[in-house]
Amino acid sequence: MIAIVDYGMGNVASVKTAFLNLGYEVEITDSLERLKQATHIILPGVGSFKAAVEEINQRRLLEPLRELAQEKPFIGICLGMQLLFDKGYENGKSDGLGLIPGEVNKIETEYILPHIGWNQLQIENNNKPFAEFQDKHVYFVHSFQARTEQEFLVATSDYGTEIPAIVQKGHVYGMQFHPEKSGEAGIELLKVFLENTSSVRGQVK
Repeated sequence: MIAIVDYGMGNVASVKTAFLNLGYEVEITDSLERLKQATHIILPGVGSFKAAVEEINQRRLLEPLRELAQEKPFIGICLGMQLLFDKGYENGKSDGLGLIPGEVNKIETEYILPHIGWNQLQIENNNKPFAEFQDKHVYFVHSFQARTEQEFLVATSDYGTEIPAIVQKGHVYGMQFHPEKSGEAGIELLKVFLENTSSVRGQVK
């Protein structure tokens, strides 16, 4: 079972549909017991970093999510990706999950914010198995971006500045865009994440 973390700030219905379309059992939950039973953890998110951390704390999920990410494949989507980092500065400074080193700050660009729409992926260092997604278009909606080391970058996108689009540390992944709204390319990217982490917990279908 794939668990989508429900903390009241995610576009969970469309995310669930994306994984169902790939043929997986999916559950939206904030139950720690159910999260522990899952093979993969999905952390979506729409809204501000600070508000998200407060919601996660209210549900007493911050430390459990940190612990679960040490043993299970874990992916953050949009705001969920930003929460993977050490700190965020939206509406004040807040601590994130600290799963990938880095911080989240407002995008420094001459372009209009928020960054909304389709943009191309630039795959870093011919990163396998993502190399086939070079120049593919995916759908972004955000005003803040991660700042992290090159070693954690799988893909970037240009919006008057370099935007980390896909990040990875071990079996923890993040996608700044919305794969569930990015057509066939988005679904295939989720499929790569699932297949590339299947050895961590065994086959999940």
